[in-house]
Amino acid sequence: MRYQSTRGLAPELDFAGVLLAGLANDGGLYMPASWPRFSAADLRALRGLPYPELAARVLAPFTEGSIGFADLQGMCRRAYAGFTNKSVVPLVQLDTNIYALELFHGPTLAFKDMALQLVGHLFEHVLADKGEKIRIVGATSGDTGSAAIAAVAGRKNIDITILHPEGKTSEVQRRQMTTVQADNVLNIAVKGNFDDCQDLVKAMFADAPFRTEMNLSAVNSINFARIAAQIPYYVYAALNLGAPERDVAVSVPTGNFGNILAAWAAKQMGVPIARFIVGSNRNDILARFLSANDMSVRGVEASLSPSMDIQLSSNFERLLFEFLGRDADLLRQTMADFRSTGKMSVAEPVWRAIAKDFKAFTLSDEQTLAEIARLFREAEYLADPHSIIGIAAARELGPIGMPVIAAATAHPAKFPDAIEKAVGSRPPLPPHLSNLYERDEKFIRAPNDLAAIETCVRNFANRNVNV
Repeated sequence: MRYQSTRGLAPELDFAGVLLAGLANDGGLYMPASWPRFSAADLRALRGLPYPELAARVLAPFTEGSIGFADLQGMCRRAYAGFTNKSVVPLVQLDTNIYALELFHGPTLAFKDMALQLVGHLFEHVLADKGEKIRIVGATSGDTGSAAIAAVAGRKNIDITILHPEGKTSEVQRRQMTTVQADNVLNIAVKGNFDDCQDLVKAMFADAPFRTEMNLSAVNSINFARIAAQIPYYVYAALNLGAPERDVAVSVPTGNFGNILAAWAAKQMGVPIARFIVGSNRNDILARFLSANDMSVRGVEASLSPSMDIQLSSNFERLLFEFLGRDADLLRQTMADFRSTGKMSVAEPVWRAIAKDFKAFTLSDEQTLAEIARLFREAEYLADPHSIIGIAAARELGPIGMPVIAAATAHPAKFPDAIEKAVGSRPPLPPHLSNLYERDEKFIRAPNDLAAIETCVRNFANRNVNV
């Protein structure tokens, strides 16, 4: 399998190269040169397999030429061995046609564990083969950081630096990052929002001398390995709900667009997904685009669902690349104009083609609390402020007579303040995190300034160097 940049000016790479590179050196995002396809018979052969085995078979076409199947299979088994639910990704029926796909049974209680627990093993395997060390830099709106740290903490060939927006994550989210005491972990609280953190990460990759000096790699969903590792759980859920003989729909609370892009990728591979529902909070740029072709940037506003407090959804570039017929020149110009004007110009036929498959739904903070309370009252199911947006969207926009997979992306205990407002009590943390509030935190603060952040990363990289 070969991979090409959405912007067309970077060299093609194999999977191992894409994993280590993260962002393409032309500023683009790597995509498979073509999507592997599974026939109906291929999909039926996956039914009934334990999740790690299914994941290995779904991922095998993407890693072909870089990682042997036996090694991949072993990594999948190890990655999901510690999940607290035997199914790894259980489906819970909430209504006649709505099923919560619980993606939060990993170590940090969020869907990011589904990809990053595996990506940690992939990094270690490839680095051991190459005899290299990398420095991962990533930005988080709340969940990616803790999941990435949990995946690579203590690994000898990897340093990791995570940028989070100071004061704009939940306390549980922050503490899951900052209480990790491993020597290879650096947390930076940036005075800004998530988009600022994400821009700083992209700027570090765009600074070619710094990127080379630090041997940078990415763990955000700009790294295609993250997207690939999310595809299997949509395949798994669809098969359990009747695919390939039956169409399904998918509803996803959406911030950086990576999770729902993985569902769209599953469709390209042959899974019959008939509709994609994008759930948004007050930061509704994706909803405005899908409903009215209005992709214009506004200020990021804090909400009860902080992981979705995003205006610049990086992975939308990958979808647009596909719907522009993989015209890298046009994509490159479109993204440059978007950066300079704050408004994306998408031709009417292209927008209509995207809006045909993707529908939008928005929930305010007040509606979020009301929906959490309603679902708890009617179904005795407690959903966090992100998951409830996907569940409510499924109720409103799910096709009649078709099962809808609603991605439940985080454990409610990650957002105890919101849950208490909605239902009157705070959900307890699972046993392995029961003393989280008592653990010592370790992080530094930095301004929203590239030179300052690069200095922090460089000093951390050189911490054991005698000068």
